[in-house]
Amino acid sequence: MAGTEYNISIWPGSSSFSVGDTPFGIYDSDSVFQTDADKFANACARRLGYPITDIELQDINFYACLEEATNEYSSLINQNNIKDNILYITGTSTGNDLTQTVVPSTLDFIITLAGDYGSEANVGGTIPYHTGSISITKGQQTYDLNALVRDVVHPDDNIEIKRVYHYAPPAINRYFDPYLNTGLGSQNMLEQFGWGDYSPAITFLMMPMYADLLRLQAIELNDEIRKSAYGFELINNNLKIFPIPTENITLHFDYILKSERANPNRFNTSGSLVSDSSNAPYSFIEYSNINSVGKNWIWNYGFACVMELLGWVRSKYSNIPIPNADVTLNGPELLSQAQTMKQELIEKLKEDLEAMGRRNQMERAADESQFLQDQISKIPLRIYIG
Repeated sequence: MAGTEYNISIWPGSSSFSVGDTPFGIYDSDSVFQTDADKFANACARRLGYPITDIELQDINFYACLEEATNEYSSLINQNNIKDNILYITGTSTGNDLTQTVVPSTLDFIITLAGDYGSEANVGGTIPYHTGSISITKGQQTYDLNALVRDVVHPDDNIEIKRVYHYAPPAINRYFDPYLNTGLGSQNMLEQFGWGDYSPAITFLMMPMYADLLRLQAIELNDEIRKSAYGFELINNNLKIFPIPTENITLHFDYILKSERANPNRFNTSGSLVSDSSNAPYSFIEYSNINSVGKNWIWNYGFACVMELLGWVRSKYSNIPIPNADVTLNGPELLSQAQTMKQELIEKLKEDLEAMGRRNQMERAADESQFLQDQISKIPLRIYIG
């Protein structure tokens, strides 16, 4: 065909790969890729009928198809890994290359998400707490914290009160040390034991723990029944405290800024953290690190790409005139077969990757454990007679 007016380039039968022969040059410096490139070109040409049939392609066309197939394989592998690991890598640095690395199961991101609940429950979290105080005036029971705090300290923001430090002193503060003889109760107990005549500087008497609990409960119950209970009511940052203050005191409280709770970027402090699959740190897999199973998939997909490319070429030159006849090329058939082959290969690889995913492997391990237990349960046990 090279002698016709179409001047179509055909495969000469051999090639010699060199750096720069692929469109992107991703694997050009890989020695294994360099060796396989010429072997791949020769194998594809022979599968398409060379030397019986001319192949209207050049060596760089074969190299481009091999690079495309390797890219597709790498992309599908990385997509599957990202889907399996996105929960564990979200929030980590994008500077960590996770290609072909083991990503352990961690609770870091789950704990980070749970931090919002911790902030609301005042047990940690990611939202900063601010402290404030107001002066309580004797006889005044209601105070507007918006006017006293927000309008003064945060005029451009809204506050939300999280905790008010207004409660009765702990009962333990009004209870003597149960191990130190400094109280009348201990002295009375010493006299009951017949030790009243002894008056050492320090005397220790071991008392049961339930005695401490009973005394604390008695003090708290006394406060609840015989005294006004300490408490407060908070509605729209309007604070009403109980009982009515009988002296001037300072009341402390914790609050948050609503703008800080609503800030979606409060986790992303460095600006280079993994947020989704678009910036997950997975790069192209090195060709030399791919095993035989992966290379076989790449060669088959690459051959489908070669068939597709040859089909486009032959579709353009559908009829080649020769003396006293025309040669009809099989471009449409090659295109159809190539597209079907590529789709089947992609679907098969996705199925395999799904079966090898983290979830399916855990389910398989659970099934194997159950099967093993079933087998062990059917083994007869020996009876020992002493």
